[in-house]
Amino acid sequence: MSAKTAVLDTKVEAVRGFNRFYTQQIGVLQEGLLHSRFSLTELRVLYELAHWNDASRRPHPLPTASALAMRLALDEGYLSRILRGFMRDGLVRRERIAGDGRTRALLLTAKGRRAFAPLEERSRDEVRSLLSRLEASEQAGLVASMQSIETLLRAPKPRRDGYVLRMHRPGDIGWVVHRHGVLYAEEYGYDQRFEALVADIAAKFVLNFDAERERCWIAERGGQVLGSVFVVKSARTIAKLRLLLVEPHARGMGLGRRLVGECIAFARAAGYRKIVLWTQSELLAARTLYEQAGFSCVDSQPHRSFGRDLVAETWSLDLCRREAHRR
Repeated sequence: MSAKTAVLDTKVEAVRGFNRFYTQQIGVLQEGLLHSRFSLTELRVLYELAHWNDASRRPHPLPTASALAMRLALDEGYLSRILRGFMRDGLVRRERIAGDGRTRALLLTAKGRRAFAPLEERSRDEVRSLLSRLEASEQAGLVASMQSIETLLRAPKPRRDGYVLRMHRPGDIGWVVHRHGVLYAEEYGYDQRFEALVADIAAKFVLNFDAERERCWIAERGGQVLGSVFVVKSARTIAKLRLLLVEPHARGMGLGRRLVGECIAFARAAGYRKIVLWTQSELLAARTLYEQAGFSCVDSQPHRSFGRDLVAETWSLDLCRREAHRR
C-alpha cells in the first residue's frame, strides 16, 4: 500500500467515524424517526412536499414524482411505494397540472400537514436541545463547519472557465484586504485610507459573523483566488453586498455577474426583503453588473475620500419581487 493510499484510508475511517457519531446524535438509528411511525426517508419526502415552494433554488415549479425523485436522488420505484402508502393513508394527493394531461403534482392533504407539523416542531426542539449544550460562539462555529461540509460535498464542478466558488477559509480575509488595497491604488489612485476601510469591514465581518445570514464567497481556480464578494447583515430585513472584487486577469468570464447573483440568491433564501450596496460612480463595470442584476441607484452624494473627489452611490434591490430585471 502506498503512503498516499494509507493517508486516504485514514481519512475514510475518520469520515465513517463521524457519520456513526452524528447519526447517533440526531437519532436516525431509531426504528421510527422523532418517535414517529415514519422512517427517515418518509419524513424527508413529507418535508420536501411541505416546503417545496419555500426555496428559490427549486429546479422544478411543481413537486411531481420525477422532480421529487431527482431532488432526493431516490429510486423512482422506491419513491412510488412510499407515495402509494401516503395516498392510502390520506396524507398525499395527486392533482392534474393545468395544460398537461399526463403530469400530476403531488400535494400534502390537510391530514398530511397535520401529521407533519408536530414532527417538524419536534425536530426543531431536538436540534435546539443539541445546540443549547454549547456556548453561543461554539454554536456559530458548529453551524459554520456544517455549512463548509455542505459546500465541499456538493462537489462543485469547475465551469468551462475552470473556477469554483467556496466559502472563506483562514487567510482569505487577509487576501481580500490586500488585493483591494493594491488594485484600487493601481486602477483608481485610492490611497491607503481605502485599504483601512476594507480592513475595518473585513474585521467586523469576522468578529460578528452570523453564519445563517451572512456569507463570503471566494472564487478559485487551481488554488489561485480570482475574486470575492460578501453579504452582511445591515438590518433585520436588509442585507448589504460588500467588497466585490474580480482580479484583472479573470474579468470577462462572467465571474462578477455570478458573484452578484450568488449574493442575491443567498439574501433572498435567508429571508431578507432588500439588498443594498455602496459604490462609487466611477466604478463603471461594477455599476453595470448591479444594473443588470436589477439594482437601482437610489442616492448619490459627492465626497472626498481616499485622496480623491468622488461621488458615492447607494444602490438597492427589492427581493420581494420574484421576477429579476433582465437585459
